Amino acid sequence: MELEPQDIEAVAQRVVELIRPLLFGDGKQREEDPIFDIEGLSKYLQVKPQWIYEHKDTIPHFKLSRLIRFRKSAIDGWLENKKRGSRSPIKSQNPVRRLLDSAL
Repeated sequence: MELEPQDIEAVAQRVVELIRPLLFGDGKQREEDPIFDIEGLSKYLQVKPQWIYEHKDTIPHFKLSRLIRFRKSAIDGWLENKKRGSRSPIKSQNPVRRLLDSAL
């Protein structure tokens, strides 16, 4: 069986369509993965901005020029790692607050 050039091209295009989300994401990740500034992260974590500044070296972040930014997915992963590492009972009902308290 021999394929025509246009059939080969159609197969190649379909393969690209199927593999593109695996290589580059499907576009939804960027929409669902906001980037926080200090104020936004402090609201998300329910802590004061000063706490973020004091702990920024332990919190996953990146810089845009001189601006510090935090990707939500990285923060969620960081919190999950903190949760797994915690062995002590924590009294707070807020899960984010419990994770932050366990980090101190």
